[in-house]
Amino acid sequence: MSPAVTSAVVEVKGITKAFPGVLANDDISFDVRPGEVHSLLGENGAGKSTLMGILSGIQTPDSGGILVDGEPVRIDSPRKALDIGIGTVYQHSTLIPALTVLQNLMLGDSGKLLLDAASARARLEEFGALLGVDVDPEARAADLALGRQQQVEIIKALWRGSRLLILDEPTSMLTPQAVDELYTVLARLKADGLATIFITHKLHEAVSLGDRISVLRRGRMVGTLDAAAVSSTPPDKLEEIVIEMMFGSAAADLADVGELRVGLGEAEAVEAHARATKAAVGEPLLELAGVAAPGEGTDPGVADIDLVVHEGEVVGVAGVDGNGQRALAEAISGQRRLTAGEIRLFGAPVDRLNVLKREKLGLRYLTDDRIGEGIVGSLSISLNLFLKRIGQAPYWRYGSIRRGTIDARAEELCEQFDVRAPGVETRAGTLSGGNMQKVLLARELSFGAKVVVFHKPTYGLDLKTTLGVREMIRQMRDGKAALVISTDLDELLEVSDRIVVLSRGRLVGEAEPGPGAAERIGGMMIGDVSLSLAGAGAEGTE
Repeated sequence: MSPAVTSAVVEVKGITKAFPGVLANDDISFDVRPGEVHSLLGENGAGKSTLMGILSGIQTPDSGGILVDGEPVRIDSPRKALDIGIGTVYQHSTLIPALTVLQNLMLGDSGKLLLDAASARARLEEFGALLGVDVDPEARAADLALGRQQQVEIIKALWRGSRLLILDEPTSMLTPQAVDELYTVLARLKADGLATIFITHKLHEAVSLGDRISVLRRGRMVGTLDAAAVSSTPPDKLEEIVIEMMFGSAAADLADVGELRVGLGEAEAVEAHARATKAAVGEPLLELAGVAAPGEGTDPGVADIDLVVHEGEVVGVAGVDGNGQRALAEAISGQRRLTAGEIRLFGAPVDRLNVLKREKLGLRYLTDDRIGEGIVGSLSISLNLFLKRIGQAPYWRYGSIRRGTIDARAEELCEQFDVRAPGVETRAGTLSGGNMQKVLLARELSFGAKVVVFHKPTYGLDLKTTLGVREMIRQMRDGKAALVISTDLDELLEVSDRIVVLSRGRLVGEAEPGPGAAERIGGMMIGDVSLSLAGAGAEGTE
């Protein structure tokens, strides 16, 4: 066995996994070594989730094998994965909100009748020292900021002696400050010899953090850039190589896009913002004055919201997830009643109008829940595109559906929005997340859309689809208006003319993309009120 193989903590050999109609993993070989961050890139449907599911015990391969320290193992359950030292931190928190940090960590920790809380506290202190973080063992998980929750998730993954840590899109919902803290934690874990698989859609993260970089495409491992290549290749050349690996012949169309640049952050976002074609800002199209709406369940409401979105303007709404974003979006769209204030569209109050009447005026809402709320999975693509046109001519006549007319228009929309499917009769529930989102975009941006509320428009999408969606948002400047609610600050810096910050259901400040904007906005997101007016100009929040 070669030194490269014997040095691997975990190695997969010839892993193949098929689902009905889909070859998710096709003869994949891959390894992870002690003290390295191995970045894994790939578009939606490339096979990343299936491969990680196999390593974490959620899926079992049809063929191929897994070796740990050079010895073959069978990982047939998540518990087995933990027992052999593989821990996974998912995009969404798996902590039980009502339990304390210590209680979450002790769950399933021992087969004994009584748990040893004192020993668990001592272990938590040890992990805190290792990671350089201070976590209150008695704090409820629900009361922790997302960045702190993620630190607890990492400790939880390490709790049973993990030697390989899988991080799935770990920065997708964090503030810039929390991202910096995560990078520090990863550096400490590397120094301690831990192996890490870092899954991301953000090229700059993969390049800046990865000791090696691997790319999956259409279920196959395209290739791996080894440590020598990553460390010795100039950043711009490394960028070109990775893009070529990810997109093949389509890479030339993407090479100059700002989002793909190594180290996308403040400077690049500012440049991208400056390059964007910006129409002159016109009259107010959407106005919120003193708007308040109740929360639902654990979802908080909003209060005292004053906001104006003008014609030709894209306004971003930043905030840590769970600070009233859904309530704000649903109040504007008409899905949630107001308890105070007024919403005006084109100068006229609409808060007494239902969803359908607002929709007819040109107000559209792109939900963040594309599967549960946006798409009816059992219906065809064509019917999903026309769900809000039921009974309208020329698609219905005398109460009867005109399938030929609908299908013909649906085919035009699928071509225009690049929906990839066998045909418009395909069930929408069988589409990838990216293609579902394109169906929603086609439905909401067509048929006279004038003001669109986008809620997490690119969440969970691959890089290529993300670029397309952001370009559609920028095009709203052409005589229309957009309100973009997102937890991805890079996204907001790229597409917005100005950004307001939502914290605990209230707007706490405003900034325009520019030098220092990311730090100011990140500070406001976590409650630093001293930054609320920094960069906002004389008007502050409107």
